[in-house]
Amino acid sequence: MTEGVFARGTGHEQVVYCHDQASGLKAIIGIYSTALGPALGGTRFHPYATEAAALDDVLALSKGMAYKNALAGLDLGGGKAVILGDPKTLKSEALLRAYGRFVQSLGGRYITACDVGTYVQDMDVVARESQYVTGRSPEDGGAGDSSVLTAFGVFQGMRASAEHLFGSPDLAGKRVGVAGVGKVGHILVGHLVDAGAQVTITDVYAPAIARTLEIYPNVQVASDVDTLLRAELDVFAPCALGGVLNDDTVPVLGAKIVCGAANNQLAHAGVDKQLADRGVLYAPDYLVNAGGVIQVDDERHGFDFARAKRKTTAIFDTTKAVFALADTDGVPPATAADRLAERRMAEVGRLRSIMTV
Repeated sequence: MTEGVFARGTGHEQVVYCHDQASGLKAIIGIYSTALGPALGGTRFHPYATEAAALDDVLALSKGMAYKNALAGLDLGGGKAVILGDPKTLKSEALLRAYGRFVQSLGGRYITACDVGTYVQDMDVVARESQYVTGRSPEDGGAGDSSVLTAFGVFQGMRASAEHLFGSPDLAGKRVGVAGVGKVGHILVGHLVDAGAQVTITDVYAPAIARTLEIYPNVQVASDVDTLLRAELDVFAPCALGGVLNDDTVPVLGAKIVCGAANNQLAHAGVDKQLADRGVLYAPDYLVNAGGVIQVDDERHGFDFARAKRKTTAIFDTTKAVFALADTDGVPPATAADRLAERRMAEVGRLRSIMTV
């Protein structure tokens, strides 16, 4: 395990390289903040083109988790981890357990969970070497797949967005495009279909589309993300990897609302203003996709699904509060969400300096 000196200047408290040659493990753990509590965030297993790309991802994702946890009202800081490589070929018991040893070595400063490329069964294996693991299977004492409440939270954010822009949270008849129907996206499609929305989907992975169509045969399919981006929609829901909103896509975006599950949807600072200038209402990703972290946090206290779902329902009201602050301050919603999260990290985080007996 090697401390990353490059953490200086990024605002991160700690960045750690993890390497186990025998199992092939190469991982980076980023801890952005522990102001509100231990840094919780999932482990992404992905074949990054370069180590630099993996580092960029973990830095952005861990910062996003700090803001997400703060805005969700959780007593958690923000962290994230990435494992470099193709999970289809590299993932093994030895690698996951080696990774668990590194998580354990941080002494609880970082708590891990599932993310892209990792699943509840993987967390069960990691937990054999570390006590700082959530998102485990019910058979192993965990809460199971956090995708369920992630999708439910996005749905609540979408309802709040519709109320803000259209005057009603009712999504019946609204045209919604879902880009990515994997672990979260296909569950979100179910909520939308039940609500009476007209849903169009796309995904680079054909079996994901086939699975969704098998359950929801009336859903339409767009040929690719670019086509869906340009379509006349009420809501565009990015639910795959981040960076989909950028200098090239925002000018051609056909939707009135952007509200999806993907992390880091904005390719760079300033894209939120581009959306606002075009009259597109953006529901910040780390605000609306917080259902999963709410679920895994609840697991730490003895999981109760009804309690976790009730907490996730509050995303509707938090989204409305973000839009209200954005209107009052004359800023894009992403800026308003940042301000609310930063305010809580500062106001509540400082209380840890008060000595108790």
